[in-house]
Amino acid sequence: MRRFHALSVLLCFTKDFITANLIPFNQAFSIAMRDTNEIPPWKSCFPALDFKMPRDTPPSSHLENWWCDPDTEYAFLGFSYEVTACQTPEQLIREFQDIRYHFKSRYVRLYGACDREGFYDDIVDAAWRSSLGVHALIWFGFNGDDLWIGRRDTLLAALHRNPRAKFVTRVLQFGSEPLFDNVLPPEELTEQVKAAKANLSSLNIPVTVSELAYGYQERGGAQELLDALDSINIHMLPFFSQEASTANNSWPLVLNDLQWFIDHGKGKKMYFDENGWPSVTSPSVQPNSPDAVADVQNEHDYYVLLDNHCNDLKHVVGGGVGWFAHIYSDNQEPGYGIYDAAGNLKFSFHPRTRC
Repeated sequence: MRRFHALSVLLCFTKDFITANLIPFNQAFSIAMRDTNEIPPWKSCFPALDFKMPRDTPPSSHLENWWCDPDTEYAFLGFSYEVTACQTPEQLIREFQDIRYHFKSRYVRLYGACDREGFYDDIVDAAWRSSLGVHALIWFGFNGDDLWIGRRDTLLAALHRNPRAKFVTRVLQFGSEPLFDNVLPPEELTEQVKAAKANLSSLNIPVTVSELAYGYQERGGAQELLDALDSINIHMLPFFSQEASTANNSWPLVLNDLQWFIDHGKGKKMYFDENGWPSVTSPSVQPNSPDAVADVQNEHDYYVLLDNHCNDLKHVVGGGVGWFAHIYSDNQEPGYGIYDAAGNLKFSFHPRTRC
C-alpha cells in the first residue's frame, strides 16, 4: 500500500465542512437516493451466496443472465487479496474457499502482481471452485517502470483464452492509485481504459480504475477519465486524513469522499475496494493526524462502522455501495489483515451482506 501517502493535503477539509455533510445523511445525499422498494430478493445468480456453480463451463450465451444485478452488490462483498507471493494453486483454493464459506464473501479484489506464467488461470480455477467473483487488476506498482504493459497484455490474453475467465471476472481494474502515484497522465490513463473496454467488449467485462478521491481531485477532477469508467472503485482510507482520530469518528471522512464521487460519478455503480483501517503503523503506514489511532480495536471498529451504516450505503445512487475489507491477512499487508501473520483471526468478523 505504501501508505505514508504524503497526505498533508489528502482529505484536508475543515471541521465546518464535515459537520455540514453530517446534517442529516438523507439530506446530504438527497440528490443521490434511489428507490429500493422494487429490488427483488436474492436470486440464483452469480456470485450470490445461494448460487451453485455448474460442473461444466456454460456457453457464452449464458452471460446475459449470469451476473447478479448491481443493486444487490452493496454491504460487505469480500476481501482484497494480495498476490505478490505468487500463491500456489492449492493455497489459492484453500484461501478462496475460506473467503467464500467462512466469511460469506461474493468477491475477491486482487492486489499486487504475480508474473508467474499462467497465474491468472490459477486465480480463475480457484474462483470457480469457490463460487467467487474476481475484481482483476493490472498492477502498476511503485517503481515507475513499464512492467504494467506486459501485465496488461498477459491478463487481457488470459481473459480471452480461458473459457471460464469471463464467468468469474466481474471487472478489470487499472491500479493501484495510478493518478495519485503519477503513473500516467489522466489523458493517457483514459485511453488505456477505453482500449481495454474495446478489447473486452466481446466478453462483457467492464473496466475501471482503482483510485483515491484525491487522485482525481489533484488533477482537476479528471472528469474525462471518470466518464470512461464502467464503475467507480474507490480507495477509502480515512486513517490518513488530517482530521483522523478513531475509527468510530471516521464516518464524516467517509462521507466527504463518497459525496465527491456522487457529485462527479454521474450515477455509476461504486465500490470501496481498498478500504480499511490499520491495526499498526510502520515506516510506510504513517498518519497525517496526531490524533489518529492505529490498533486492532480501531481496525475492528471501522468495519463495524460500515456495517452499522449498511442502509445508508445501500441507498446511494448507482445501486448502493459495496465494500471490500483490505486485506485478507497481515502476511499480505502488515496491520490491515483480518488474520494476523500467524493465521489467527484478529477479531470476530461477520459483516452483513444485505440489509
